Amino acid sequence: MFMGEYVHAIDAKGRVILPADFRAELGVSFILTKGLDTCLFLYAQAEWEALAEKLRALPLAKPEARAIVRFFFSGARTLECDKQGRFLIPANLRAYANIALRQDVVLTGTDNRIEVWSREQWNRYSEEVEPDVTAIAASLSELGI
Repeated sequence: MFMGEYVHAIDAKGRVILPADFRAELGVSFILTKGLDTCLFLYAQAEWEALAEKLRALPLAKPEARAIVRFFFSGARTLECDKQGRFLIPANLRAYANIALRQDVVLTGTDNRIEVWSREQWNRYSEEVEPDVTAIAASLSELGI
């Protein structure tokens, strides 16, 4: 399970430090892809395979199914950390998530994945959602949350 929020600067080559707590849980290689809400999703191999299996099971005839499969798979990259615990965020994924070189990124643990956000995007998202968390929780109570 991934938990916590960490802020690290992305370097001039597009690399960012992966927190040690996250590295231990992820293993040697992991998958980075486009995520929802203009962030990136980072998955351990086993979690990615579980998601990929669900995506493969979607009906090919449905346009929405094809769109979501393309969305997740087209941006996906298998990555590893270097000896300093950094991983490279490819240019196309940095562009998607509005992550600029030499700026801060926020890595958040969200149970079975890690989300990578530009700091500005994360702050904007947090400001929008946090005031409504009580209402969101109430609306989800029907689901047993």
